[in-house]
Amino acid sequence: MARPSKQASEAISFIEKLRIPEGKLAGKQVKLARYQKDFLRGALSNGILAACLSIGRGNGKTALSAGVALAELMGVFNPQPKREVLFAARNRDQAKIAFNFLVGYIEGLAEEDQAQFTIRRGQRLEVEFNGNGGGLARCIAADGRSVLGGAPTLAILDERAAWDRDKGDALENAIISGLGKRDGRVFIISTSAPDDANPFSRWLDNPPPGTFVQEHRPQPGLPPDDLESLLIANPGAKEGIGSDAQWLVAQAKRAIARGGSALASFRNLNRNERVNIETSSVLITVDEWLAAEVADLPKREGPCVCAVDLGGSRSMSAAAFYFPQTGRLETYGAFPGNPGLGDRGQADGVGQRYIEMEERDEIFTMGDLIVPPGPWFRAVLDKLDGYPIACIVGDRFREAEFREGLQAAGLRVPFIARGNGFRDGGEDVERFRTALFDRRVRVLPSLLLRSAFSEAIVVVDDSGNEKLTKKRSLGRIDAASATVLAVAEGARRMAAPERRPARVAWA
Repeated sequence: MARPSKQASEAISFIEKLRIPEGKLAGKQVKLARYQKDFLRGALSNGILAACLSIGRGNGKTALSAGVALAELMGVFNPQPKREVLFAARNRDQAKIAFNFLVGYIEGLAEEDQAQFTIRRGQRLEVEFNGNGGGLARCIAADGRSVLGGAPTLAILDERAAWDRDKGDALENAIISGLGKRDGRVFIISTSAPDDANPFSRWLDNPPPGTFVQEHRPQPGLPPDDLESLLIANPGAKEGIGSDAQWLVAQAKRAIARGGSALASFRNLNRNERVNIETSSVLITVDEWLAAEVADLPKREGPCVCAVDLGGSRSMSAAAFYFPQTGRLETYGAFPGNPGLGDRGQADGVGQRYIEMEERDEIFTMGDLIVPPGPWFRAVLDKLDGYPIACIVGDRFREAEFREGLQAAGLRVPFIARGNGFRDGGEDVERFRTALFDRRVRVLPSLLLRSAFSEAIVVVDDSGNEKLTKKRSLGRIDAASATVLAVAEGARRMAAPERRPARVAWA
């Protein structure tokens, strides 16, 4: 590792002289953990303007940011006069947590040092420092107008993943534009966002030049109580910071037993995974889908149902093959060739994910600006190596395109049209969920399907009926849509009574 900068060394030395203001170690001297020192060394390196830290809840993010704020306020590593520190959070109460930590550190200083501070706890949460050139620390909520015209030397964006999308972006842009006036730095600290499209995820996946990123996120798809991956997301557990390993495992088992939102919240907050915790509107949770993944697929037996979601110039086309007798599921996707998968990934905020899917033979490119239906049908059916299909299921409102594509591909198979309203869509969602929960869906680990189902959202009518919606989804859910159609049609075929030859009786 490169030698730490003078600023990083001074900041670490200063913070480790402070007294812990609260918690089970209150009153003792701060001792930074290795991962905290690593972050400060990277964040305060020469040429770094933005530093991002993603870590599980309870690992000392707030304490660390408050210590850095106090060091900046007192001019420990920044000689500029009239320094300005901003604590930015989603709302005032969230910002107040870091503010209270800062005040707690000040109250642990020597009396002569405390006398140089003026603390304001009224409508405006501020700390003013009157020594060494002076400085001001203040808290702001996610409203960009409240910081226009400022010139901070250090800004700390706390729990950035939880900010309101529009107001949060406005605040972030206003802060960063002000940092340039005085060569300021921004620390963006948070647990993982629920999806790849979140602005905090984009900071981590596609950092601009001059950005340092430290992310403590385990590989997806592991059991919630897997200790090794828990310690990746919670490095403080090994160094006496926050929750210990035994408590984490116990909470993981509790979340597994409760399932639903409890399990989703544990994955997002404690395991630092990108999981949507708003389970009331998701099609299925991450763990419900992971239960369908197997190491070895069942054989191709019985009728094969093919469902296709036709995409346009900007969206993905997807096809799913479902064998209801064995539960085998295969799903593939395709994008037009222009722009390339790398550029599409950057535009969609998923980084290199599409390229990874291509390497795993889960998606491919076809055509120039659109995926042509005819060649697309032929290409996906080639994946079956000649195995016959019973029918093709698709969107009723695009029936003409389906039939033209089938004719262009030279395919003579029945086409089953399904609507997108609550009548057809609600039935398909319930049949899919029933098959999934009854363990009648078996699929190899698929990055394409994990991504699609993590973004799949449903809308509910007044009668409690649910249907899949693309309007509210943040990512590409075309593969999930095709899978729902295929599994639902397969379930209908298995539930239909078997037709027997009529008996003929002669008088």
